[in-house]
Amino acid sequence: MNKISVIVPVLNEAKNIEALLAYLHQNSNEKLISEILVIDGGSSDGSQNIVSGFSKKHPKVIGLNSPKGRAKQMNFGAAQAKGSILYFLHADSFPPKNFDQSIVEAINDGTKAGCFKMKFDSNHWWLQLTGWFTQFNWKVSRGGDQSLFVEKNIFEHLKGYNEDFIIYEDNEFIYRLYKQGSFKVIQRTLTTSARRFESNGIWSLQFHFMVIHLKKFIGDSPKKLEAYYIKHIH
Repeated sequence: MNKISVIVPVLNEAKNIEALLAYLHQNSNEKLISEILVIDGGSSDGSQNIVSGFSKKHPKVIGLNSPKGRAKQMNFGAAQAKGSILYFLHADSFPPKNFDQSIVEAINDGTKAGCFKMKFDSNHWWLQLTGWFTQFNWKVSRGGDQSLFVEKNIFEHLKGYNEDFIIYEDNEFIYRLYKQGSFKVIQRTLTTSARRFESNGIWSLQFHFMVIHLKKFIGDSPKKLEAYYIKHIH
């Protein structure tokens, strides 16, 4: 029977992680969940204590520490995972109820990897439109905020996330998955936070994201992408 290892990379997510863990516990079937691994990259805001406290009541929630960097954290979680399906989820993204059942059904139908369509927790028309486009199975519409499920053997075959990428690690790995074929967008809605757009400004952040995509397309190195991100995005 396929079971899911949920992997959540965190860094200073004390405001979000407890709500997410409670949501996952309430909206999944424990028979389908192998464990929920929260991989901390060195939080200083008490995130680790929150996860530890939650783990005492819910043993399937396991807090782990790894070097900082989302790619490193997710690879570390994948290496510890016992499930045959890996499900990577951001701390501020809430998948649909019974997400685990939808993922297992997709895998049983022959899908190797996929995500959910997404909406932001904002009524701004541009963010609503951006979310609307995620329903389409287009590589350009993908991103880590939509979460990602993948068979563990496929993840290992592709050697996981490229740890050279401090940013853009989700896109880089998803693009490699598309080359493998059998990527599915489950037509159920995940809700993610618009906090980065709110703190940076919607049009400013959208512009800088477009520049990063363009810089990657023309061959800029991971270091150059990181430098641009640090300079322009909070």
